[in-house]
Amino acid sequence: MSDDEREEKELDLTSSEVVTKYKSAAEIVNKALQLVVKECKPKAKIVDICEKGDTFIREQTGNMYKNSKKKIERGVAFPTCLSVNNTVCHFSPLASDTSELEEGDMVKIDMGCHIDGFIAVVAHTHVVQSGPITGKQADVVAAANTAAEVALRLVRPGKKNKDVSDAILKVAAAYDCKIVEGVLSHQLKQFVIDGNKVILSVSNPDTRVDDAEFEENEVYAVDIVASTGEGKPKLLDEKQTTIYKRAVDKNYHLKMKASRFIFSEINQRFPILPFTARALEEKRARLGLVECVNHDLLQPYPVLYEKPGDYVAHIKFTVLLMPNGSDRITSHPLQELQPTKTIDDPEIKAWLALGTKTKKKGGGKKKKGKKGDKAEGGAEGEAMDASTNGGAS
Repeated sequence: MSDDEREEKELDLTSSEVVTKYKSAAEIVNKALQLVVKECKPKAKIVDICEKGDTFIREQTGNMYKNSKKKIERGVAFPTCLSVNNTVCHFSPLASDTSELEEGDMVKIDMGCHIDGFIAVVAHTHVVQSGPITGKQADVVAAANTAAEVALRLVRPGKKNKDVSDAILKVAAAYDCKIVEGVLSHQLKQFVIDGNKVILSVSNPDTRVDDAEFEENEVYAVDIVASTGEGKPKLLDEKQTTIYKRAVDKNYHLKMKASRFIFSEINQRFPILPFTARALEEKRARLGLVECVNHDLLQPYPVLYEKPGDYVAHIKFTVLLMPNGSDRITSHPLQELQPTKTIDDPEIKAWLALGTKTKKKGGGKKKKGKKGDKAEGGAEGEAMDASTNGGAS
């Protein structure tokens, strides 16, 4: 085997080292999420909580592979975001921002960690209150969570991306909610957070994606955002955008000195994965980032909104399509939910009854049989019971 072939072989889940790196990144991001949820209290400053999440990931990953001969990149793969109530996504404010959480706020927490470019991302919805979540808030969290549970069972080898898109729309409708347009679930690869194979949440004339079939040894970030509103989010203020990613295929000779300085720093510190402008010197960043974005050197992650009064819930998880079934490696238990709707649809119930693991027949001995001979639904359903209370724990 040539070095190139060996290198290629090590980059997917057939390598136990790669699986370990994904799972280590997942363990760190799950703990970071746990920390952030605990910090979500009335009067807590949003920027402080975001910083705590990112700092935890940097510290934990920094303690790994310290003695490795080869330099192993590791750290934040997606900056911590806290998007509240009708804010849909990507709210990760600058240090000067004074926004605080209030009692009853519905907070979407979104974050990511990587080790050697192997990425684990997670998003979770938490309401700042004690006691069960009720009413429309419970409905939208249950919609997002049940859709995520169905997606977990349909993102499997042999199924197609369209199967998942159709199913999550049906689940949201059962809770009288909408899946938010423009959200893509991406295949993850080493140092690639937005791979070419995608699941489109809602198809419309503006957004089309290629048909794709899931395959063994692939990794996906399954991203579900549900809303009690129309599910057509708007950009209200470009100045709120703080998360960017270097567009590696674009080049341009920047005119402003501030822009060149910032762009040079980005290339050194954040050459591939998304970063927050909080990590840059604020005044200089404000000046320099605009020219970088205008010339497509950076891809912005805009802060989007539904209408005031709408509630938005976000669940995202990372799943490894292993030979023995789907392994969901990122998650966090939900608060108790008391939705006003229940799932009666037989097709949704059938999806939820599918297992996520493939059972081997016989007492551990491999039998010769057809390659694709898998027991449909005869698997260990490890996931939470999503049909009754949205997977409350």
